[in-house]
Amino acid sequence: MKYLLVLGDGMADEPLAGLGGMTPLEYADTPNMDRIAREGACGMLRTIPEDFEPGSDIANLSVLGYDPGRYYTGRGPLEAMSMGIPLRDDDVAYRCNISTVVNGKMLDFSAGHISTRESRDLLEALAKKVPDVFLKEGVSYRNLLVINKGKGSDTTPPHDIVGQEVGPYLPSGEDAGILRHCIEESMKVFLGHPVNKARISTGKTPATQIWPWSGGKRPALPLFHDKYGKTGGMISAVDLLNGIARCAGMEVITVPGATGYLDTDYNAKARYAIDALEHLDFLYLHVEAPDEAGHLGSVEEKVKAIERVDEMLGIIMEEFSGVIAILPDHPTPIRLKTHTRDPVPFAVRGLKTDSTKRYSEQAAQSGIYGTIDAIDFLSLLFS
Repeated sequence: MKYLLVLGDGMADEPLAGLGGMTPLEYADTPNMDRIAREGACGMLRTIPEDFEPGSDIANLSVLGYDPGRYYTGRGPLEAMSMGIPLRDDDVAYRCNISTVVNGKMLDFSAGHISTRESRDLLEALAKKVPDVFLKEGVSYRNLLVINKGKGSDTTPPHDIVGQEVGPYLPSGEDAGILRHCIEESMKVFLGHPVNKARISTGKTPATQIWPWSGGKRPALPLFHDKYGKTGGMISAVDLLNGIARCAGMEVITVPGATGYLDTDYNAKARYAIDALEHLDFLYLHVEAPDEAGHLGSVEEKVKAIERVDEMLGIIMEEFSGVIAILPDHPTPIRLKTHTRDPVPFAVRGLKTDSTKRYSEQAAQSGIYGTIDAIDFLSLLFS
């Protein structure tokens, strides 16, 4: 048996007055998701365990069956694994956003979705001023900062504080001194950098500073094949997901044109997924775009992203007849522009059937599976 899990990051939401009291998922035209629900069965998934913040790192670890309480050390080290950075036992790796802070407020956690080339130029200039840390560009605004002999620090995701004063959310704890120093130096370096001069001259959002968060040491996950007795693969344009996959010994499949943003190449992802399932037992196909639209607070972009995910599903379903699951990792409500911990809807075709006719947050609540914990989801799928 072959298995495909399609995860629309942040796809779940709340009812919106502008959509006639419907959620973006209910409002969007999703014939293929609805077909999975109609021909299969639905339920709700608790992806965020108690005592954890509702992040994509926690949620996706849980969906893959890895208990965050046992295995989670931080987002930074997972992204380091994806970038091929060999962490030493005493390294602490932090996710390092390039962000826009104006008048002390977080204006944009992604500096207007700055390009990877621009990020690299800014970080190379900053590295000369902070030689005691290791900086590495990732994709767009998603970069990495590593402290050797680090101890850890309390930090806040920048997408959680858009529009708020950043002062109360600056790093605290044992690594806070060096992290704050790096932030201060980045403000000086970025201010007059050619990258920002060019961005400002063309009307783009300037990159004012770095924002390090979610640091931790190298994790040790049981191998996916050992855990489930199946070969597994990952398609994602996001370092976090690819890092989890590498830690679990899953095959990481790179798709040209996959950006981790609204302009990702959905058709290419579909084609590569079909090819990957020729030799893999299980594929985790991750799409970031709905989450990005949620963080932007754009109803139009979120509906469009959900519909593009559905179109991608349709291409795959023309050729794939195995078990298919569709779900988000967490809600990213338009109203809040950040993640919440509410259970998310899932639909599975190829196992049980129930009376559900559509795929949505409300419809899935009456599904035969009820509400289950995410760490049990793949065991249910493979059973």
